[in-house]
Amino acid sequence: MNVDDAVSSMTLEEKCTCLTGEGYWMLGGCARLGIEPILVSDGPHGLRKQAGAADNLGLAASEPAVSFPTASAVACTFNLDLMRTMGEALGDEAREQGVAVLLGPGVNMKRSPLCGRNFEYFSEDPCLAGELGAAYIQGVQSRGVGTSLKHFACNNQETNRLIVDAVVDERALHEVYLEPFRRAVEQGRPWTVMTAYNLLNGAYCSEDAQLMERIAREEWGFEGVFVTDWGAENDNLASLPAGLDLVMPGPRADYRREVAEAVSRGVLSEADLDRAVSRILGLHEQHVSAANIGIKRSQAERLDVARAVAEEAAVLLENDGILPLDAAARIAVVGAFARKPRYQGAGSSKINPASLDCAFEALEAAGVPVAFAPGYDADTGEATEEQLAEAVRVASQAEVAVVFVGLPDASESEGSDRMDMALPAGHNALVERVCAANPNTVIVLQGGSPVELPWRGKPRAILLSYLSGCRGGRATADLLLGVANPSGKLAETWPLRLADTPCADFFPAQGRQASYRESIYTGYRYYDAVGIEVAYPFGHGLSYTAFSYRDMRVADADEGFEVSFTVRNDGDRAGKEVVQLYVAPRDAQVFKAPQQLKGFAKVELAPGEERRVALRVPRSSFAHYCPAEGAWDVEAGTYELRVSSSSRDVRLCREVQVAGKAAQPDNAPGAYHRVAPGCFTEEAFALLYGRRLPKVLTPLRPYTANATVGDLQTSLLGKAVCYLLRRELKLLLPGDVAQQKSLELLAMDTPLRMLAMSGMDMNLVAGIVDIMNYHFLRGIKRLRSLKPAKQDEAAKASSGKGAAQGAGQEVRTIEEDEGRCSTSSQKGAGA
Repeated sequence: MNVDDAVSSMTLEEKCTCLTGEGYWMLGGCARLGIEPILVSDGPHGLRKQAGAADNLGLAASEPAVSFPTASAVACTFNLDLMRTMGEALGDEAREQGVAVLLGPGVNMKRSPLCGRNFEYFSEDPCLAGELGAAYIQGVQSRGVGTSLKHFACNNQETNRLIVDAVVDERALHEVYLEPFRRAVEQGRPWTVMTAYNLLNGAYCSEDAQLMERIAREEWGFEGVFVTDWGAENDNLASLPAGLDLVMPGPRADYRREVAEAVSRGVLSEADLDRAVSRILGLHEQHVSAANIGIKRSQAERLDVARAVAEEAAVLLENDGILPLDAAARIAVVGAFARKPRYQGAGSSKINPASLDCAFEALEAAGVPVAFAPGYDADTGEATEEQLAEAVRVASQAEVAVVFVGLPDASESEGSDRMDMALPAGHNALVERVCAANPNTVIVLQGGSPVELPWRGKPRAILLSYLSGCRGGRATADLLLGVANPSGKLAETWPLRLADTPCADFFPAQGRQASYRESIYTGYRYYDAVGIEVAYPFGHGLSYTAFSYRDMRVADADEGFEVSFTVRNDGDRAGKEVVQLYVAPRDAQVFKAPQQLKGFAKVELAPGEERRVALRVPRSSFAHYCPAEGAWDVEAGTYELRVSSSSRDVRLCREVQVAGKAAQPDNAPGAYHRVAPGCFTEEAFALLYGRRLPKVLTPLRPYTANATVGDLQTSLLGKAVCYLLRRELKLLLPGDVAQQKSLELLAMDTPLRMLAMSGMDMNLVAGIVDIMNYHFLRGIKRLRSLKPAKQDEAAKASSGKGAAQGAGQEVRTIEEDEGRCSTSSQKGAGA
């Protein structure tokens, strides 16, 4: 297909049809020109292809697929080659199921351990997240399957994510939040980039020309398609000229119609329309061009990849020598997660695993004499006195007790944030009781984010598996028994307590504006700046062997430096070490983090083996963003190059002199130079922001399409709507109170414009808004003005998202894609 010729021969209506999906997961083409629709599917750590009913909550069925470890786990491998291999396996899975674009990876930063979607994101560090994201993209796209880098940008909390305005100063925006996207775009060249739901500094990401055109396209060279997160489009006439190409899901007859009318009237440029259509057809062409690429790995081989990733992702947090275990020892396996593992998070990335193992059965299969006690309820985390007593009895009769604890499924989900860092009380009680009953206790932690560990000093070892996918059970057994040697390193800091985190006082933001008051001081940057003790530092991870470092050399190398050193395995087991390179300014006048990760490598060594490692440090590693100039600057001065085993375990260090601009004090408030707990006040941030803060939109009447379902409760009519919603949730999920509450919170944060997710015409939404504002006549007039054909089209689109045509019973469904939620009235049986 010649894209230019195709665009020039298309009618205005055909072009506008390309601008939205043909359905929930389908991108339309042009039937007259023989351009077939293509299929996209959720990821990022597995394929969630839905052949029937469609939803974003993991409620409706999806095709069986390999569930790989989630991003929070994969990041701990620090292994770019392994990340590419996993990407290749994901690409093969997509090709096998006819999927053209996989919706991932997510490279958003972890501002706080509380973000409900942190399990889908790599790290608190932009260098690590960006490099892993690029490797993921390279792997998937090498198999002829596109990726969708997400969520662009500053989608860092789930609370109010559809309407919240992320207010970020320019330093933090460029140095922390955009940096992983830059690395992934420049190195990975993704076919698509997905715009986030939220606003960024006063503008919706789907209509932010600065973000899409000037930064991504002009500065980074992005040439692919900008696509909305599902339901993230806000203004039908603002998005296209700002650089947006594709609105999902579809069909969106209102969007197509309004764009066509605006182009006909000269309100929108036909050149802008043609550019968007060209990019979308280019995406089709990329898919068609890859048609002859074969499947590289069978499903069995993809499962082996999942197991290998899970092994390298596990982090040995503590070990006094009890691990690895003797396979002949009598072992008590305690904790329901040993048989019913937490291996993935909830929401749009929830995979239907092709197969699923567990640690208990894997230990049994290895011939280990094991006994079992559940200790708590797997779904709620609650423990009865009888369960605790049974666990103590089983543990006291064994030589070693291995206790599986972590966060229950309802604690980590797209659409809602955690309110604390605590484990369930039943899990903490179980650990305390078992440690008292058996001094040889080992803990296995499962979950997607850091938790507080009040009992941290009591067990003899702690192995963190994060959410390790459908082969995590076998990987855990191999690690406990020493068949595999732990080599994971933490991709995020584990603080001692929630109160120690940099944004503890203002995360998640509860209103419509989230001020990123901590600026560049996220993760280890903050903990290093305040000198606070942490449970486990960024980059920490133990091994069954020991590594030493020596002979560091620094040489000039093409606009930067090359750092080389020798790493030796001093132990009697083969192992892998993650070496980390940090840059630390010594005499900076501009406020900066005490140190920043700028390079890393994973080195595999046999016992007694040593290897020379070289890492390049380009000049850009010393740069900071200068808001006054709108460009990057290098401040002249002395910097340390630190070769480390973790952010707080520096093994080798050298000072270098870096040429650049003469050091001059900046105008930042003192709080950002002398960082201390609680110093990031609203007043200090306002000064740092340097311009008028965006206006906070009020949710009160008159309502708009951006009023949330929760906002409607300020009216009697709205209270009735919310009552009906809660009732329907109870019918949809009978007995599952935790899931009902999670969905209720998500629904209350959902703006009325999200009704378009169910195929509803936005003019119909406008009529509903009028009625909610008690303009009954105007609202009814709007509704009646819609042509029956359009209403039929909306109904058909709605039925394709999970409602089977049937007995005519009216039901309401909650539907979510990429985390969007909407309420719709449909005819038929619920999904």
